[in-house]
Amino acid sequence: MEQDISFTSLKKQEKQARRDIIISAAERVFSSKPFVEVTIRDVAKEAGISHASIYRYFPDQQTLFVEAFLRGADNIIQFLEELINADKKVNIEKVTDKFIGYLIENDRYFRMMTHFMLDGSLSPELVDRLNTAERLLLNQMDKLFIRIKAKGNIRMLSHTYFAAMNGVLITFRNYPGRSKDEVADHMKKLGKIIALKFKS
Repeated sequence: MEQDISFTSLKKQEKQARRDIIISAAERVFSSKPFVEVTIRDVAKEAGISHASIYRYFPDQQTLFVEAFLRGADNIIQFLEELINADKKVNIEKVTDKFIGYLIENDRYFRMMTHFMLDGSLSPELVDRLNTAERLLLNQMDKLFIRIKAKGNIRMLSHTYFAAMNGVLITFRNYPGRSKDEVADHMKKLGKIIALKFKS
């Protein structure tokens, strides 16, 4: 009986390892081309498997792409949590600057997040998983506003802050006639102005 359990466990581990390889391949492809242009064939080629094999682990393209985004969302949440907890006296300007910088450097996750926010074709199950990830991100922002002793409805402040950060990145990530460094500098300046408004 113990042998059967260990074989079952091994099979589960192998299946999870293959899923992880596919998700990692998807993330690498998202880094090299626009998210909306990525296909299952692109991911399969990067992973070194047939595109048909991917469907043994993910029922459709959207599920795979959501899984890849959720891994990125976990990284964003962890980054934000560490940033907020780094100092005894948290500085919202510093958090905003680092958060914008992180999203600039990990642009694929931001583009995926924006895509899913605007996509009305996701199944209720996938929408629920994305909403869970968003709530966890907003929980970190709640902590930020609690730490700076902000006045008012904390969750509404977090929603406003989240929307403002997204707005800056959507509006200026392809700022015409500016270098990547100039765009980053401009967005961080806007982030500082927003952060100061939350302190007033």
